[in-house]
Amino acid sequence: MKDDRRHPLSDAHSDRQSASQVPDTPQTRAPSYRLAFADEDFLCRPELRPVRLQLELLKPELALDEHEIESTVVLFGGARIPEPSKKDTARTETLAELSRFYDETRKFAKLVTEASDGKKNVIVTGGGPGVMEAGNRGALDAGGRSIGLNIVLPHEQAPNEFVTPELCFNFHYFAIRKMHFLMRANAICVFPGGFGTLDELFESLTLIQTGRMQRVPFLLFGKDFWQKIINWDALSDAGTISAEDLDLFQFVETAEEAVEVLNNWQDYSRRDQIPGR
Repeated sequence: MKDDRRHPLSDAHSDRQSASQVPDTPQTRAPSYRLAFADEDFLCRPELRPVRLQLELLKPELALDEHEIESTVVLFGGARIPEPSKKDTARTETLAELSRFYDETRKFAKLVTEASDGKKNVIVTGGGPGVMEAGNRGALDAGGRSIGLNIVLPHEQAPNEFVTPELCFNFHYFAIRKMHFLMRANAICVFPGGFGTLDELFESLTLIQTGRMQRVPFLLFGKDFWQKIINWDALSDAGTISAEDLDLFQFVETAEEAVEVLNNWQDYSRRDQIPGR
């Protein structure tokens, strides 16, 4: 981000350039001589974790502000769900059947982006394959921008080709990435997925349940899938959640149905107490 403010002191960029041109001596080659902010080994020390957390929060935040992103529609969903034309490559029959949600995600993202001014309700995904790819792809179909919040994983991980390049970010800390998913969220839409999707679903739902986040449209695509893998009523019957908690989300099947919910949503209140406590 360019800083056009005028000030009399040397700036970090020019000092970094000057420091790279000093004579090559044992003293200048010593790690201790490196400028602290330009010393990657220093920044990766365990003691610098608080600084790295702050940097990882700030970098995307400043970039999103620079690009005037005011609000987002969050899409969570499985990386293993293929597009329908490639469903024969799916590892299981169930994944092949779930490929229809690739198209629903793509259609939904396209409809949301077409209704957006490019600043409000911008599509954001995890930036990977599967449902995430479909979301970014749908936004591009509409000629709009979309955000990808990628994360470093032990296996090869790269952002999908449909993320807007200047809105494509990479994270080390899951916690900071999750914050960026929700800090601008106007709606949360969850498609079938695995552990990662379930983690994001329940963490987001817990924030709303406990009043740490205001209510937004919280849509679960694919009622049959979600009712099969999670016994929602059993949680309520057991008393571990209240019956009112089941009203914090709703099931939808199609992109059009989801858009209708978003267009008619009015309850952005925040809970001041937890029912059943």
